[in-house]
Amino acid sequence: MKKFYNEFLKIYGKSDKNISLYFCPGRVNLIGEHIDYNGGKVLPAALSIGIYGFIREREDNLIKVISMNIPNSIKIDIKSDLFFNKEDGWGNYIKGIIKYLKEDNFNIKGFDILLYSTLPDSSGLSSSAALEVLMGFMFLDMSDYKNIDKKYLSMLGKKVENKFLGINSGIMDQFSVAFGKKDNAILLNTDKLDYTYIPTNFGDYRLMILNTNKKRGLGESKYNERRKECEEALNIIQEHKKIEHLCQADIEDLEYLKDEKVLFKRAKHVIKENKRVYKSIEALNNNNNIKFFGEILNKSHESLKNDYEVTGKYLDCIVSIAQSHESCIGSRMTGAGFGGCAIALIDKKNINEFKNFVNRNYFDEMGLKCEIYEIKIEDGVKKLC
Repeated sequence: MKKFYNEFLKIYGKSDKNISLYFCPGRVNLIGEHIDYNGGKVLPAALSIGIYGFIREREDNLIKVISMNIPNSIKIDIKSDLFFNKEDGWGNYIKGIIKYLKEDNFNIKGFDILLYSTLPDSSGLSSSAALEVLMGFMFLDMSDYKNIDKKYLSMLGKKVENKFLGINSGIMDQFSVAFGKKDNAILLNTDKLDYTYIPTNFGDYRLMILNTNKKRGLGESKYNERRKECEEALNIIQEHKKIEHLCQADIEDLEYLKDEKVLFKRAKHVIKENKRVYKSIEALNNNNNIKFFGEILNKSHESLKNDYEVTGKYLDCIVSIAQSHESCIGSRMTGAGFGGCAIALIDKKNINEFKNFVNRNYFDEMGLKCEIYEIKIEDGVKKLC
């Protein structure tokens, strides 16, 4: 980090004010895909990779942000410039955070900020949620607000995506990066926002991230379309049964959707994926049953491919290759889909062989190089120094 500290001084100059360093992780969802906005339970975990933020207080009302990863810089006047501007790109996430913090009567100061991300760009590992929660946490902590409510930060990030950016995302990503705990996944009830930690002991297996290097943009995907389809399916079921969320439906309730082929498939995935979360908890609580968890991963991908239709050829290719290797007991896409990353459970004795196998075959089939690395599950957003 010394290199980036020096870069901060090079960009912003020296001052008698202290420079602080914060970190917010990305997240991976182990199981429970596309059900966070359907009132279901999910099982995400915070990663050791994420976004670092160097920050120092200014004397005026400007917030200046420069990223070591993305060319354009952001300058925001916190008194007047809190409107969405397409040309500001990722800066709109920061604008949204400031806007809603101020609306909630937090007094935010001016800052110089330098960001550095170790997350692959547009990979589905929640770089946007990491940015939102990091910014909210830094602004509040640096403005002398202590005992920061992480649930509030999670809801704040979701509000920015839903209201400021127009992306109908759920709460899982922000909650995961805020509440992450080392060596534990989070069993989150997205309806009530209660949660418990689940130890992630995979025994002789290691959890790997497979990055397709096919970038995805959530706002440009069919994410909002899928959410609308789920709402339509729920409305039809509610004509026959009193439920609040689609995840409260039973598989027998699909009978009400038999004349709506697309809605039938979407609801089928949601209902079964929610049940797969419960089965996964049983498997993870019993190390001798870790292979069953691998089977659940495979079934989840099959459902996301055939019923929810959010995988795409790049994810399907890399998952298929991973599943064909003898050391792999399970693999599936993770995140919103349409590119990004998959996960795989691999025998620890064969990791290098697995990497070479997937790299070679993926490049032969798709003409792209992929990235493969072992996941380490870490704590959520925090101040480093």
